[in-house]
Amino acid sequence: MHPNGYIGRKMHLPPLKEKPAVIIAAFGSTTRAGDVLKNFQAHLERHFSAYEIFWAYTSEIIRRKTGLPSLHQTLAQVEAAGFRKAVVQPLHVFPGTEYGQIQETCAYFPGLRVFMGETLCHRWDFIRQTLAVMEQDFLPPDQGVNLLALHGTPLAADPVNIVYLGVEKLVADRYPHVRAAAIEGIPDPDALFTRMKKKRTIDRVKQARIIPMMYFAGMHARDDLMGEEDSWRACLEKMGFTVDCPMVEVKEKPLFKGLTHYPEVTGFLAERLERALGLAGYF
Repeated sequence: MHPNGYIGRKMHLPPLKEKPAVIIAAFGSTTRAGDVLKNFQAHLERHFSAYEIFWAYTSEIIRRKTGLPSLHQTLAQVEAAGFRKAVVQPLHVFPGTEYGQIQETCAYFPGLRVFMGETLCHRWDFIRQTLAVMEQDFLPPDQGVNLLALHGTPLAADPVNIVYLGVEKLVADRYPHVRAAAIEGIPDPDALFTRMKKKRTIDRVKQARIIPMMYFAGMHARDDLMGEEDSWRACLEKMGFTVDCPMVEVKEKPLFKGLTHYPEVTGFLAERLERALGLAGYF
């Protein structure tokens, strides 16, 4: 429908916008970890001031608790505002199940040309880049063992399992004192703990550090990784390790350190968005 046509004038359609809208797709958080999204928003406002920025949230539980919009709702809002194109930049670490769901929503949304940005660890170079930043929190080899905590997936047929297994091998090859396991699915943490027992890792070092390789390290870090019972920490302490997890302060309160707390990661995600905007300019 042409905005200057008879029906368009009667419906008072907004003028169509040339630049694409920017939509940030985040899982969301009901904890204080959600405050760090404001820092990401501020970064976008400084470096992408020529674009209008919208947010969408992929967690149905978070949306139900907070009333925040889904991706479908935000796309509808963007279209109603007169945009013809949108770039959706996810804050997800790996291209897993949720990334696929975001792709599907974007591909079948009518009335907009939607371009997807890549995840933080969408390519092997990106994974090496991210690991290099995380090295600052690794215990030295003579002091302890480091366990990278991936989110993982419970779905055996999910293609992202190949990436998780690749990360496990990459980490072991590059860092003799670092191992990777997933909270859900594979690499299996119980298998890792069994190998550590067989190799008598406790005879060499007495400290274990759990480092979340997740954008937010909220509930998973608190319960699954560092909880008092049925957690990675509990399993490691039974083996005799002293266990810790990197922490940061937000508004003078301690939080488990997720990838969002590395300034370099914010820059990496901005690069993903910049590339997607460049592609959108050609179509």
